[in-house]
Amino acid sequence: MTEIHWADSIAEELLKRGNKHRIATGITPSGHIHIGNLREMLTADAVRRAVIDRGGEAEMVYIADTFDPLRRRYPFLPEDYENYVGMPLSEIPDPEGCHENYAEHFLQPFLESLDILGIEVQIKKADRMYKEGLYEDAIKTALKNRDKIAQIIKEVTGRAVDETWYPFMPLCKQCGRLNSAKVVGFDDNWIYYSCLCGYEGKASYKGGGKLTWRVDWAARWKILSITCEPFGKDHAAAGGSYDTGVRLAREVFGIEPPFPIVYEWINLKGVGAMKSSKGIVVPVREMVEVLPPEIVRYLIIRSKPERHIEFDPSAILDLVDEFEEAVKREERSVKLSMVEDAEYSDVPFRHLVVVGQIANWEFEKVLKILERTGYKIDEVTRKDVKRRLVYAKRWLEKYAPEKLKFEIKEKVDVEFSDKERDFLNSYAEKLRAEMSPEEIHELVYSVASEIGIKPAKAFQAIYKAILGKTYGPRAGYFIKSLGVEWVKQRIKA
Repeated sequence: MTEIHWADSIAEELLKRGNKHRIATGITPSGHIHIGNLREMLTADAVRRAVIDRGGEAEMVYIADTFDPLRRRYPFLPEDYENYVGMPLSEIPDPEGCHENYAEHFLQPFLESLDILGIEVQIKKADRMYKEGLYEDAIKTALKNRDKIAQIIKEVTGRAVDETWYPFMPLCKQCGRLNSAKVVGFDDNWIYYSCLCGYEGKASYKGGGKLTWRVDWAARWKILSITCEPFGKDHAAAGGSYDTGVRLAREVFGIEPPFPIVYEWINLKGVGAMKSSKGIVVPVREMVEVLPPEIVRYLIIRSKPERHIEFDPSAILDLVDEFEEAVKREERSVKLSMVEDAEYSDVPFRHLVVVGQIANWEFEKVLKILERTGYKIDEVTRKDVKRRLVYAKRWLEKYAPEKLKFEIKEKVDVEFSDKERDFLNSYAEKLRAEMSPEEIHELVYSVASEIGIKPAKAFQAIYKAILGKTYGPRAGYFIKSLGVEWVKQRIKA
């Protein structure tokens, strides 16, 4: 019996709790939103689809934490951004001057990616939620329950808060920072504060500041009626944000906390966990340009959330091979990964990378080569190849290792040993146009045995004759793709 997909298991648990669900995700746009961040979105989307497939109702909400303060000047920012540390991201200028503010600069490419990836989501921007008064009741509740919240934090984390602490960070009107002012009092209309910059003033309940992180998280569960939320393992640690949130939800805001889905990190191979703040990222927008959206989705959806993912952009072909096999087996991960009615032909992506280079990426030439190598060119194949050929070219240019790149030169200037010449002449004589790619490949071994040359040296001789270097794509398909007669003439030349 096939194991039930992890998204379906979670959907079943959710449907035991009710038929309608709102799944929350949230990412702070403090830098490039990367593949690691995408795990949260795709985990939520897979569960949303699984709930709907089981007859339930589900929607996703993405809360962009645009009202969070800039924590420090990150390496990718100009030096003068030291002056903006502590200010809300939504109130800081775009470092490149192309968007309304800092938050939008990093948020917009990500939102475009979500659309390409087929992730249906309601967008909520934290700065607008605060300014529009959606948090007003929650702020008043939190301030009035200051002592209870302080006690919960102490019990959960083991750390006592300062006696002057309040669960609210006022936005100072003078210096514009969120992290330097302290609440000194409040009433039904205003929150009074004193700032390190020397300013004393009053803040509105609508956009005059924000709740501290742990309290903010529990408050938004109530404000947005959240029933499920994926989050990283850091928040799930004992005494962490989620443990605190559970207590705050029940004891302060009077709601049940959402069903938790804890996920592991995606590491960049050889580098470690992706971090926007350190510039260790593969931006989502970049990945959806070089790979079909279903492959980007499959990278995450195929693995259980609690499993760590090692991501190597240069080894994408192995992932694509795995996906193409999963398509043939009609695996559940494939259904949850598909974005549109993309119908796959039997042409492997790996083969398109080779054929595209031979044909100089000209679509009709690619089709002729595919036909020559035994593929049936029908409407499905034409449509599929046209779509994926674009991605094959982009991936090759951006991420492929050098050994996969080649160029068919008019002339090659290399030296051949006598054994190599004997092998090439004999091989060319025995090559036949009607041979299949496998027969062409096996012929290398039989001729090499006759001539008394090692097969590795024989293959190298072929690549030297065609490419001017000692390596290249799998010989059988390569020669069949180029055209047997062309290869025979090339070897004679």
